[in-house]
Amino acid sequence: MSAGQSALKSRPGPAFDVERIRADFPILKLRPGGKPLVYLDNAASSQMPQQVIDRLVRYQTSQHANIHRAVHTLSEIATAEYEEARRKLACFINAREERELIFTSGTTEAINLVMHGYGRKFIGAGDEIVLTTLEHHSNIVPWQMLAEEKGARIRVVPINDAGELMLEEYEALFNERTKLVGVAHVSNALGSVNPVKSIIAFARARGVPVLVDGAQAAPHLKVDVQDLDCDFYAFSGHKLCGPTGIGILYGKAALLERMQPFKGGGDMILSVTFEKTTYNVIPQKFEAGTPPIVAAIGLGAAVGYLSEIGMDAIAARELELLDYATEQLGRLPGVRIIGTAAQKAAVLSFALDGVHPHDVGTLLNQEGIAVRTGHHCAQPVMQRFKVPATSRASFAFYNTTAEVDALVVGIRNVQKIFS
Repeated sequence: MSAGQSALKSRPGPAFDVERIRADFPILKLRPGGKPLVYLDNAASSQMPQQVIDRLVRYQTSQHANIHRAVHTLSEIATAEYEEARRKLACFINAREERELIFTSGTTEAINLVMHGYGRKFIGAGDEIVLTTLEHHSNIVPWQMLAEEKGARIRVVPINDAGELMLEEYEALFNERTKLVGVAHVSNALGSVNPVKSIIAFARARGVPVLVDGAQAAPHLKVDVQDLDCDFYAFSGHKLCGPTGIGILYGKAALLERMQPFKGGGDMILSVTFEKTTYNVIPQKFEAGTPPIVAAIGLGAAVGYLSEIGMDAIAARELELLDYATEQLGRLPGVRIIGTAAQKAAVLSFALDGVHPHDVGTLLNQEGIAVRTGHHCAQPVMQRFKVPATSRASFAFYNTTAEVDALVVGIRNVQKIFS
């Protein structure tokens, strides 16, 4: 176990009734291939509790209509429930105003919204965008597209051998052409928790806005956008025990008001003639067309469920699982843990000597163990560690140490097959 992981052992979590919580998740009762499901792919998508499933069914069976469009009873109910979900999400991340929360299809669309709405308006030829080696492709490719269109330049913050950002190198990248910083709160490939508050403060002192990709942080950490003082914060519902196809872009109201819309259509306008369109106020300005109403309401129910458990309790529980898994895998010969940052969230990437990660995933699947294998849409990270891919076990608060033990046994069996 690395020194960084040892430090986490000094933070034990409170008593946690995991069996009671697991009873809320019907999918965990599955036995694929006759084996108990060991679901360790939560960084890709978490599972959904019965409470959220029931909320989705209740909406579809007794509340469904289009919103902001009519005065009939169902439409008024659906509109109220949709906006109540926005209120819940604003509280969840401690946004100053509900209108600073924009519903999107997920983190990817949220980042693209910032690229189109802010980047295309305020970033020009010769300007620079600072990203990090740890970024998911969704926080790289849109900015490459913008840079190619505008003649801008992307600068990249390197990482050390533990998978931690090199802050001195970050600061050295700044100059008068720096126009935006994009940074992951938590690395999806390594689990590294980046010092985003320090990163934001440095940029803020120089008048540079910061977009935080919170897809991997919002499910595992208590997020306070006012405390962070970030300009934009993006995350997805399906990693938060909610539905797919829904996400959030938080943006400071003053910035959102200056931005151009990403999409045009119904509900994002105040008036339309063939000569001129006047755009709606925020957040409707960025929510063209019929939104994912049921998914937004489901996400509201999901963050309500997580808040009842408590994000601090969830974070502590997941750190216990990460510590235990790191220790157990660290004892296995021929296993290399990729990413040993002092501060990590519940992601454990590893490589087995002489075994391709896809073979690892296939053989573990035969034992009912679901892990992710591949480059995790983070190819620059793989290139940094000189591996084509990794196997990634990612934990949620409903996982158990017994499931970690099953993973260890499964890895040993894979090694025996390839020995």
